[in-house]
Amino acid sequence: MRKYLFNTQLLGAVVGGWTTLQATRKGPRDWRLALMWAGWGIGVAVAIGTIIIDARGRELEEATSGPDRDE
Repeated sequence: MRKYLFNTQLLGAVVGGWTTLQATRKGPRDWRLALMWAGWGIGVAVAIGTIIIDARGRELEEATSGPDRDE
C-alpha cells in the first residue's frame, strides 16, 4: 500500500483531480469538462499501471538475483 501512497505519479494525478473538481464546481459544463475527467481518469490509470509494473519488475529482479543464485 505504501508504494501507492508515496508515489509521485499518483500524487500528481490526485492534484490533477483536485483541479478538475474545482473546474467542475466553478466552470461551465460542456464537452471540455468531460474531456478533463476522461484525461484525469486516464492519468490515474497510467500512474497505477506504472506502479504495478515497477513493483513486478523489482520482485522479478530480487527473485533472479537472490543469494541462492550462482553467477
